[in-house]
Amino acid sequence: MEYFVKPGSIVRRIWGKSDTILFIFAGSAAEFALNKAVDWLYFTGRLPADPLGRLFSTVVYARKIIFSDTENALKAIDQITAIHTQVEASRKAKIPDWAYRDVLFMLIDYSIRSFEVLERRLTDGEKAEIFDVFYRVGQRMGINGLPKLYPDWLSMRRGHLEQNMRNSRFTTDLYEQYQKHLGTIRYMLLKQVQLLIAPERVKQMLPIGKYVYIKPLIVLYKLARFIRISQFLKNAMLPTAYKPQILALDING
Repeated sequence: MEYFVKPGSIVRRIWGKSDTILFIFAGSAAEFALNKAVDWLYFTGRLPADPLGRLFSTVVYARKIIFSDTENALKAIDQITAIHTQVEASRKAKIPDWAYRDVLFMLIDYSIRSFEVLERRLTDGEKAEIFDVFYRVGQRMGINGLPKLYPDWLSMRRGHLEQNMRNSRFTTDLYEQYQKHLGTIRYMLLKQVQLLIAPERVKQMLPIGKYVYIKPLIVLYKLARFIRISQFLKNAMLPTAYKPQILALDING
């Protein structure tokens, strides 16, 4: 059987662990709040009503692609395209290509950043492999202007961070919704994780503070995986409504 992402790939390792997925989730939550095209997500009403569910659905689709055979992965990508096409038809406007690129770029960047915080440094070859998977997703979606190589992506990513973000009323509203849906303690943890993994440009624009206090917790978290108390720490971090779904994300291969 042919897979969209080959078994044993670093991409499968990253997206097969709920630990790294939680960090990808946190980073994406930061950039969704700043993206200049976030009004498209508000147009359907889903994002402000259930911001965690909207972000989690992005994670679920990404994993469906990564762990499916090629035929079903392409079907999942086409389904994503169809959903966005329906939204465009309802609004009688087109989502800009740079907004599509931004979401892909987030998934690439936070896949790398999350794994490196929780596991180890990635090689340039592994980073290029991560880029290639999401590049092929973007190609299938028909997104224009995608960089073709990892070094080109690095340059374009920096440009997107400079040009496509702003702190707006949507930023304020989304962070209020994050706090409402997470509760005080988990909201504080969300902001700490964002301070740990987000690019400097993102951190400067967000109401998340300046100082990272959870580095000792990350050390303990890594150790906990070997002494079997990591479940306790995960329970402290996970939104209750999504705990079963996220814990079910652990996959080998």
